[in-house]
Amino acid sequence: MRLVQVSDIHFGGENREAVEAAIDRIAGAAPDLVIVAGDLTLDGKTAEFDAAAAWLARLPRPRLVVPGNHDTPFVGPGELLERFTRPWRRFSDRFGEPDGAVWRAPGITLASLNTARAAQARWNWSKGAVSRGQIRRVTEALRAAPVGDLRVVVCHHPLMEILGGPMTARVRGGVDAANRFVEAGADLILSGHIHLPFVTAIPFGDGKTQAVGSGTLSLRERGAAPGFNLIDIEPGCVRVTALAYERGRFEVWRTWACDRR
Repeated sequence: MRLVQVSDIHFGGENREAVEAAIDRIAGAAPDLVIVAGDLTLDGKTAEFDAAAAWLARLPRPRLVVPGNHDTPFVGPGELLERFTRPWRRFSDRFGEPDGAVWRAPGITLASLNTARAAQARWNWSKGAVSRGQIRRVTEALRAAPVGDLRVVVCHHPLMEILGGPMTARVRGGVDAANRFVEAGADLILSGHIHLPFVTAIPFGDGKTQAVGSGTLSLRERGAAPGFNLIDIEPGCVRVTALAYERGRFEVWRTWACDRR
């Protein structure tokens, strides 16, 4: 099975060449599922959501999409009012429920998790949070997966800080969530947010739960060219290939191979 993981396209500030080239590259990869790990827009504007929806419509199906901290309106008085009253309406009108989706196919179970918040009791609302109810729901979905399934969690913010990362996520409840998901048998926790591809083991349990981050397809680069991930699932191994858009084409930037349980 092959997954494509994209995030942080930031329509309104997208890298137009990379975004257009990604359509053919993703189609050519023939993925079984396209995963979008949040931040489809830059400012949560209606036009940006429309552009994101039009782009996604050109990608292979099926798709699993979660929102990021940029995917709720926050520019202007009317936008702020909607942020506090219906923060995920624009997202859900185009991409479905922002939290709680479960996707299954033979050999794999995925559970989505919305780590973004419209407002928080701290000055930086861009940081992530996970509630106890969300942890309970995701762990239940993971435990209900058939024996032998690859168990995957999809969210926007990395649940734990990434050493050497260009920015922090500071997810409230993130460490507890990561621990509980490991206990429930999670194999992969896919995220975006920091605009830099990474694969690192979660330091709980048997050490075989991998946190996997995808880069950006926007102009807001942080140490790597615009790109996305290919995730190939084999019987005993998961291979992650980070592709980067350079010199007018997508080329391999880095690869990782991780043993499965």
